[in-house]
Amino acid sequence: MEADASPALSASRIDRSEPHLDSPVIDAVVNRRSVRHFLPTPVPLRAVKEILSAASRAPSGTNFQPWKVHVTTGATQARLCRAVTQAAMAGERSDEYFYAPTPLMEPYLSRRRKVGYDLYELYGIARDDYTARKQAMLRNFEFFGAPVGLFFSMDRRLLLGSWLDCGMFMQNVMIIARAHGLETCAQQAWCEYGGIVHEQLGIPGSQIILSGMALGHPDPDSRANTLVSDRVGVDDFTVFHE
Repeated sequence: MEADASPALSASRIDRSEPHLDSPVIDAVVNRRSVRHFLPTPVPLRAVKEILSAASRAPSGTNFQPWKVHVTTGATQARLCRAVTQAAMAGERSDEYFYAPTPLMEPYLSRRRKVGYDLYELYGIARDDYTARKQAMLRNFEFFGAPVGLFFSMDRRLLLGSWLDCGMFMQNVMIIARAHGLETCAQQAWCEYGGIVHEQLGIPGSQIILSGMALGHPDPDSRANTLVSDRVGVDDFTVFHE
């Protein structure tokens, strides 16, 4: 499950006494969040193309531009959602790759648990209600109600540098979407059923699927959409060499 939760940094926490910090660019980054309830309002294909075109200005080592994008809507999206949901309910995983090591070590384990528990709390799900937790997880495979689903892939022969490029491209997509009044949720969960995504969308095996992403208009009345995940302070993750 992808999760972004718990009270933490928000745009209101920025020291706006510095004029350059009162910026729409900073606002777009700081207020980006993982949305888990979308409205059914259609998203014009023109807007999707504009977002992807602008996002393609992402940095790319030696200009590889390794990213490929697969856009799902309508009947194709519905068919894909049904197929992956059925596999998830049956426990028939076909992992595209492993996102994290097993067992997961600290501090990453505690961070993952906290963000998950905070999300369940806003969903109104008790920690020991595993049936409800399973149902909440399965909503990933409905794109949380978003009318547009994106899948990001690249040539399987490429190495870690191209993963960096694709990550920066995806970040651009998420930020630029906000200029269109849209929000997103990056969904690596789809990669747990990568084989089905390949089959349903005709993505060749020579391409590795990196992530899915929900794209649409956020539901303003959803409690889950109020979540902001914790971030450690700059001094906790930075070493200054002078």
